[in-house]
Amino acid sequence: MADSDDNVTVPHLKPLLQMDPYLKPFEKDFQRRYGLFEKQLALLEEAEGGFDQFTRSYNSYGVQRMPDNSLFFKEWAPAAEALFLTGDFNDWNNFSHPYTKKEYGKWELHMPPKEDKTPAVTHNSKLKVVVHTRTGERLYRISPWAKYVTQHEKSVIYDWVHWDPPQPYIHKHPRPQKPRSLRIYESHIGIASPEGKVASYSNFTHNVLPRIKDLGYNCIQMMAIMEHAYYASFGYQVTSFFAASSRYGTPEELKELIDVAHSLGIIVLLDVVHSHASKNTEDGLNHFDGTDACFFHSGPRGVHSLWDSRLFNYSSWEVLRFLLSNLRWWMEEYKFDGFRFDGVTSMLYHHHGIGTGFSGDYAEYFGLQVDEDSLVYLMLANHIVHALNPDCITIAEDVSGMPTLCRPVQEGGLGFDYRLSMAIPDKWIQILKEFKDEDWNMGNIVFTMTNRRYGEKCIAYAESHDQALVGDKTLAFWLMDKDMYTNMSSLIPMNSVIDRGIQLHKMIRLLTHSLGGEGYLNFMGNEFGHPEWLDFPRIGNNESYHYARRQFNLLEMDHLRYQQLYAFDRDMNRTEEKYGWLAAPPAYVSAKHEGDKVIVFERANVIFVFNFHPTKSYSNYRVAAGPAGKYKIKLDSDEIQYGGHGRLDHNTDFFTEPMGFNDRPNSMMVYIPCRTAIVLANEEIDYCY
Repeated sequence: MADSDDNVTVPHLKPLLQMDPYLKPFEKDFQRRYGLFEKQLALLEEAEGGFDQFTRSYNSYGVQRMPDNSLFFKEWAPAAEALFLTGDFNDWNNFSHPYTKKEYGKWELHMPPKEDKTPAVTHNSKLKVVVHTRTGERLYRISPWAKYVTQHEKSVIYDWVHWDPPQPYIHKHPRPQKPRSLRIYESHIGIASPEGKVASYSNFTHNVLPRIKDLGYNCIQMMAIMEHAYYASFGYQVTSFFAASSRYGTPEELKELIDVAHSLGIIVLLDVVHSHASKNTEDGLNHFDGTDACFFHSGPRGVHSLWDSRLFNYSSWEVLRFLLSNLRWWMEEYKFDGFRFDGVTSMLYHHHGIGTGFSGDYAEYFGLQVDEDSLVYLMLANHIVHALNPDCITIAEDVSGMPTLCRPVQEGGLGFDYRLSMAIPDKWIQILKEFKDEDWNMGNIVFTMTNRRYGEKCIAYAESHDQALVGDKTLAFWLMDKDMYTNMSSLIPMNSVIDRGIQLHKMIRLLTHSLGGEGYLNFMGNEFGHPEWLDFPRIGNNESYHYARRQFNLLEMDHLRYQQLYAFDRDMNRTEEKYGWLAAPPAYVSAKHEGDKVIVFERANVIFVFNFHPTKSYSNYRVAAGPAGKYKIKLDSDEIQYGGHGRLDHNTDFFTEPMGFNDRPNSMMVYIPCRTAIVLANEEIDYCY
């Protein structure tokens, strides 16, 4: 392939290299990557009648009911000696229903209907594949294509359950339009209730969706949906890739949840784990055909040393079939609107990011350390999901800063729509841990917020599920700690810890929301300052659910200040909805004053002023402005309803003067109290974005 790199034409590579000339030395890498992508796509068209058929393989593998109620079973087990089907339907006879061996490691079984013309395997009955290996072992396996698996209370191992309901859920509502500004509510179904138990899909539909709508989020990123045997893995050790987790309810209840979200104008993204798979054998993909290969690389290349999990062989035709069909399954069957791809850094490099710091030197992103099999898989995945649904949204979780991750495949990029700004939450935690308020470095904060690749959209967040995991804690708890147990009542005056915590919690969120990216993400509960941390039931905590829940009940107590943080988060999102700063080009930062502890910037013709000083308020502070006119306060973190001190008069008109300031043509004088952020909009501009 290397010899033919020069013959590969990347359709829109030239504009990419003009936008970032530092990529020019790596032109051949882009040509090679694109050549490999084109070759793989051409092979699909040739061999399988195009990706349309190839990515619908869930309609032929696993188990299928035919129009005459006969059943067709198909598996890929290249190293197996023989395959049998057993289950409730044949009283667990291990030999009565053998599969027939076909070419390329495929196995098929046809089962005629019963005499009464009903299917031989009934809805909700249990099945297993019996694999006879070349070494004479007999293994009991779940089909990799299983659509539903359940765990009996006393059992450790999951069971494959045939899911073919008499009344499948019919989606009633169309997908909402793709939002221009993405405001994401990162959610986990199982912890979405104050009760100490695994919460359900229907609880989320009835109790959480209305809250998300009220808060002004237009997108839900749903974690831990793909079935995972170990609850405490947070969904990242997947055992059944086509099965929606049964611990929260049935597949039909998840379909209803997504349908109701769509009716509210909310899109839903799946947190998809294609970077690795659980090592489980009896209820996972590992050793499906009795070898350490099959879906994975054999030997050390097939094991992630830190995650203790298996790594896919992305160069394998059948692995591509499995993973690409998996993406389509979630889009077609459940109507997910896109994906957040987990563990992209691990996929992109042979070193998986282990023991490697990324300095930003471009040589780190090209060359032999890059795993081009998985890189091409990601290009294919993005190309295909966007071809199937042009409004599909894909987000990459990558810590390395790989250039062109979020540029179109036609430019030689990987084709993601957004990447997660993973440096921002780390920066906030570092500041809160290591610096006194008066030592906060405004320039460094602004740099972290704005340090992103031009032309590649980012999702900014102050904290996600990662920051709340055991061993760390939520930002609210970093700020207020044990005082949250005793001093959150609004019936008593705020002490200095709570006052500081509440003001900074709002300011940190608004600064991240307005300056940090082209989308914003919040982990459920953190919008109202959820206390403590997250910890799932496990042996180490006596299987406790105490920290595996979200205490929405705190919002129902009128006298607690959690309501004030909730109200600010809601109004912050609603203000963005009106002015559209996330959909606007990056901000123009006109001030980052170290002594004053002030940051001022302009985005979407809206002016943001932050005073982080713990004690100093400024009565006549000159602020730069682009468009001339009359400005008014549209959001004010110091309002009483948000737990502030109510020091600003919202009837005030701020008129610009034609006095240039900090490289802007106009400026005006504002009053900005200590630990306060305000958003000013120009009354003379039509903000219909």
